[in-house]
Amino acid sequence: MSDDDIQGGTLYIVSTPIGNLKDITYRAVEILSEVDLIAAEDTRHTKVLLNHYKINTSITSYFDFNKEKKLPALIGKLKKGKNLALVSDAGTPGISDPAYRLVNACIDENINIETAPGATALIPALVLSGLPTDRFVFEGFLPQKKGRKTRLEALQDEMRTIILYESPHRLTRTLRDLLTFWGDRKVVVLRELTKKFEEVVRTKLEDLNNDLSQVKIKGEFVLVVGGKEKQKKEKKFGRI
Repeated sequence: MSDDDIQGGTLYIVSTPIGNLKDITYRAVEILSEVDLIAAEDTRHTKVLLNHYKINTSITSYFDFNKEKKLPALIGKLKKGKNLALVSDAGTPGISDPAYRLVNACIDENINIETAPGATALIPALVLSGLPTDRFVFEGFLPQKKGRKTRLEALQDEMRTIILYESPHRLTRTLRDLLTFWGDRKVVVLRELTKKFEEVVRTKLEDLNNDLSQVKIKGEFVLVVGGKEKQKKEKKFGRI
């Protein structure tokens, strides 16, 4: 797409803090202050950030359950030349939220898209884990019902470090399922990253399932799990 093909305003994909409100770029604050409208996953949550930085930009909701209804209106504003900032509850939009639908709609309509990169939970979790960082796979949230068993089985032989997101009320079940399907392996549980009560627990799946008191089940979690280890080949000795 050439510059001549681009029409209307610009969609800015803006990363926001995952906990500590200071973890935001100067550019992100500038964009949020200057756009015509902010589309937020949770307007109440985003208003806390906007109030902290004295940003008075108009805000509207755009989340998983209203995305189909809101999409045409947002595209309409962009086509009329309005600039729009897209933010999620925390971190980078498009990671485990419906942002990609708006991005693809903008691509289809030749609307300009820019990103203001910044915070995201998965990379800090990976580097804090102490597990191999050279090759990893991000799986987001496991399916709650349909497809859960299939996904877990598909990852059984994955040798890369695996990163998952999980909520507190499903954490116990997920830890049990990981041990059942993947066997005992290293796991790092990270809770409330960048916040006052940040917690990092490095252990093994079997030990954690046997003693869940190691983790306070409250807040948002990132699980970093070691990949399947290569099987050591037995040495074969010829006859002397």
